Amino acid sequence: MDAESSGVSGLKNSMAISPSQDSPIKPPAFALFAYGFRPFFLAAGIYALIGLIAWLWMYTTGVHPLPTQPAQFWHGHEMLYGFIGAAIAGFLLTAVPSWTSARGFAGTPLILLAALWLIGRLAFAAAAVLPLTIVAICELAFIPALVGLLAPPLLRARNRNSPLLLVLAGIWLTDVVFMHALIRDDVLLARTALLVAIDIVLLLVTVIGGRIVPAFTASGLRARGLVPHLRTSRWVDGIVIAAMTAVVFVDIVAPSHQVASAVAAVAAITHVWRLIGWRSWRALDEPLVWSLHLAYAWLPAGLAMKALYLSGNAAWAAPWLHALTIGVAAAMILAVMTRASLGHTGRPLLASRLISGAYFLLSLAAVIRVFAPSIAPGAYQWSVMAAGALWICAFAIFIVVYTPILLRSRIDGRQG
Repeated sequence: MDAESSGVSGLKNSMAISPSQDSPIKPPAFALFAYGFRPFFLAAGIYALIGLIAWLWMYTTGVHPLPTQPAQFWHGHEMLYGFIGAAIAGFLLTAVPSWTSARGFAGTPLILLAALWLIGRLAFAAAAVLPLTIVAICELAFIPALVGLLAPPLLRARNRNSPLLLVLAGIWLTDVVFMHALIRDDVLLARTALLVAIDIVLLLVTVIGGRIVPAFTASGLRARGLVPHLRTSRWVDGIVIAAMTAVVFVDIVAPSHQVASAVAAVAAITHVWRLIGWRSWRALDEPLVWSLHLAYAWLPAGLAMKALYLSGNAAWAAPWLHALTIGVAAAMILAVMTRASLGHTGRPLLASRLISGAYFLLSLAAVIRVFAPSIAPGAYQWSVMAAGALWICAFAIFIVVYTPILLRSRIDGRQG
C-alpha cells in the first residue's frame, strides 16, 4: 500500500506523522511506534507464528486454555481476534490518516493500544486459571480503544470510509457474544459467533480488496509499459458487497440451512465475475500483485466449497472454512503487510525471493489443509501438521525479513 493508490486504498507512501518531507528533524533510529502499521504488522506476524506453534502443540497433546470447550475455540478465537485483529488495526491506523489528511498515530497512543492487544492475548492464554469475566474484560478492551482513535478523524472529515467503524463494531460484537457463550458454556453460540466474525472479515476483504487489487494491478502494468485494460464497475462492486453482507446475516440466523448454501453459491459467482474483470493472468510477473490476486481467488473457491458442503452433496468440501481463513484472510494479510511495509518505509516495491517463497508456502498450506483430508483420509493428522508447518515457515520468513524494516526508521529520512 503506497503512494500509487492513495486515492483508492488511502495508504499513501508520502504520509508523515509530524514534520514535512523537508523537515530537518532526523527520525529516531528505533521507529516501532512511529506509525500505525509498524507495531501491529510486527505483532500480527509474530502471533501468526507463535499462535500456530501453540495450536499444533495443543492439537497433539489435548491440553489447551479452555478445558471445558473444544480446543478449536482457542485456535479460532486467537487467529481471528489476535492475528487478524492486529493486522486490521495496522491497516486502519495507517489508512485513516491518509483518508482524512489527519495527523498519523504514533508514540504513546500506539504503545497503549498495543499493550491492550497484548493484555487480551495473555488473558485469553490464561483462561484456564483466570475467571472468564476477567478474561472477557481484558479481551474486549482493544477494539473499542482502536475505534476511539479512528473515529474522530473519520467522522470529523465525514469520510466515505466511516462505515468501516461499523465493521469493527461488528467484529467486536462477535467477540462479546463469544465470551458470553464461553461463560454460559454454550458451544453452539460460540461456534456461530466465530463463524460470523470470519464472515465480517471476508466482507472487509471484499470491500478493501475491491479497491487495492485492481489499483495495484493497474499501476504494476503501467510500470511495465502496458495498458491495464482492467474492468471495474461500481454496480458490480455493489452486488458483490451485497452478496457478502447476505452471507453474514444468513450465518447469524441459519448457518447450516440450505439458504446459507444458496447465498454462498451466489456470493461465489459474484466474486468470480469481479475477479475476471481484474485479469489476474496479467499479474503473474509481479509477486506483490499476484499474491493479492491469489488470496482473493480463494474467496469464491471457499464460498463454492461452503455451498457444496452445506447442500449435502460434497463431503470433500468440509474444510471450506480453512479455504477462507488460510487461503483468503491469512494470505491477503501477508500480501498487504509486505507491500505496505515497503511503501511506508521508503523502500522500492519489490518482493524478495524469500517473500515470494512465503506467499507460495502459505498458499500451499491452504491447499494441503483443504484438500489433503479427502485425498488421504488416513493421514488427516499429518495433513494438519504439514499445513501448520508451511504456515509457520511462511510467517517465519516474514518476521526475519520485515522485523528490521518495521523497527528501523524510513530509509529516505522522512518521519513515519
